[in-house]
Amino acid sequence: MTENTNQTITLTQQWLTEIQVLKEQMVGLQHDRDAAWESAQKWRQLYNTEAEQRRTDAQLSQQAIASLKADVHKLQGLEIETLAAGTPVTAIQQEIEQLKSVEDLQAKLIAVIKERDRLWQALKTEQDNHAETRNSLTTALGDAIDSLTRERVGREKESDIMSE
Repeated sequence: MTENTNQTITLTQQWLTEIQVLKEQMVGLQHDRDAAWESAQKWRQLYNTEAEQRRTDAQLSQQAIASLKADVHKLQGLEIETLAAGTPVTAIQQEIEQLKSVEDLQAKLIAVIKERDRLWQALKTEQDNHAETRNSLTTALGDAIDSLTRERVGREKESDIMSE
């Protein structure tokens, strides 16, 4: 009978020890989960901040383009009111009628092509910057996840060693 009681006490102590180890592992895993969540929140915030900055930059660029277009129209003698008063086709026709020679038309065409190329390059640059930012943030997020995974694996190995 004493042997049964001792065996029961031993088993009970082993179970209590195992329960305590499992509780400690659970606390560690909860800590890892919380750290991963905080890290993900941080990266989300960084991504949102960058996206907002890109939207603001794009909006400012659009305003600058509109302002420059208005300046070009004023310099060319075509006031904004002329564009607002008629349809765009009418405004363009009026501007073409002001051109007196083939040379004037060629000069106008060259100016328009240069402006188109400049705007195209600005768009391309913005697209490249956006892609680079997206790639950088994706890489950073992947690195953070890899780091958390390595840390979690390290803790699991430590807990396995402790349980042996």
